[in-house]
Formats: sequence, C-alpha cells, structure tokens
Amino acid sequence: MSLPQFIATEEETTCDKICFDSMESDINLTVPWFLMAAYAYHIEHDPILSDDQYDRMVKRMLDHWPEIKHKHKELISIKDHHVETYPFMIKIAVKDMRRNMKKV
Repeated sequence: MSLPQFIATEEETTCDKICFDSMESDINLTVPWFLMAAYAYHIEHDPILSDDQYDRMVKRMLDHWPEIKHKHKELISIKDHHVETYPFMIKIAVKDMRRNMKKV
C-alpha cells in the first residue's frame, strides 16, 4: 500500500519531505527515522519533524511492524513507542540533519 502523495505546506519542513520519501521507498527506514525524531523531540526538545509527519510515520511503522527488518527495531517499544537507549549513530544523524537543513 502506497502512502498518499506528500504535499508540503509552509508548516512542513524539508525533513518532513525527506522522511516521507524515505518511508515510501523502504518501510524499514521508519525505524531510524522514528529514532531520530524521538531523540530530537524527547532528548533535545527540538523536533526535526512536524507533528503531522511524525503521526504519518508512526502509523506507517505500526501498520507494517511485523514485516519491518532493522537492526535497531528492538530499541522501540511498540506498546508505548518508548525508546530506552539511543544508538550513538542516531545522535550523529540528528546533528547532521540539522546542519544539512541549514544549508537548504
């Protein structure tokens, strides 16, 4: 099942578009995107995704949870979407995303 076409509004960021395109091309990428979004929101208190894009991502991830294959999948509690530990590479990825978005 394909996601509806992404139409960016002024409120939605470039990160939203990159996340949407990633999920559309590979459902397994919802795991790192979820981890990056959760880290940015819960740890840094500075979201990288709009609320709408976060909700789309979580719904897609939950809809496809049994078929998703990713080495960090076990870090996500499917029951409450809680993340106990963030891999170092997720922290670096968020930092890189922020730096790259400043260039756009």
